[in-house]
Amino acid sequence: MVLLLDLQEPLGARKKIYQEVMEVIEASEDAAFDVFSRNIIDESLNNMHYLHAALSETLRLYPVAPIDNKVCFSDDILPGGYIVRKGDIVFYQPYAMGRMECLWGEDAEIFRPERWLDDDGIFQPQSPYKFSAFQAGPRICVGKEVAYRQMKTFAAVLLRFFKFKLGDEKKVVHYKTSTTLLVDGGLYLEALHR
Repeated sequence: MVLLLDLQEPLGARKKIYQEVMEVIEASEDAAFDVFSRNIIDESLNNMHYLHAALSETLRLYPVAPIDNKVCFSDDILPGGYIVRKGDIVFYQPYAMGRMECLWGEDAEIFRPERWLDDDGIFQPQSPYKFSAFQAGPRICVGKEVAYRQMKTFAAVLLRFFKFKLGDEKKVVHYKTSTTLLVDGGLYLEALHR
């Protein structure tokens, strides 16, 4: 899960997610795994605004596909005035786009889930042309909503029952660009029971 890999984010975000999960899922503090997981229903998932924002923020900074391409089906002119011909391949980089100050502001390189929330703490989606982790237009991922539901479900359960920390707190994390974004040398975590 992407969210759990970015353990360099502020501890406050993890605490806010945990608090939201515990408030939204109506299960007691000592509820067993099966009882807790049965209480995760559509309504509770829809009310996990901060978790949704944190997942989006993680995908903004660490998209699964850091670089992607499209093949032009016809001659066209891109918004910047560039001419493309039928059959040309156009690359775009969600990894770089997620860090562009012109799109995300001066704090573009900072993990800040609050950028996705309105004044009432309700999740506000961004244009898929700005946040391209799930692509946009006719090629937008049909499984986007299912992916968010799965990420929220797994994150809620994992964060309810475990605390995570880096296996080596001093290790500097480096990424390898490939078809998917990989952690160079892996990333070892310790999962501790709550």
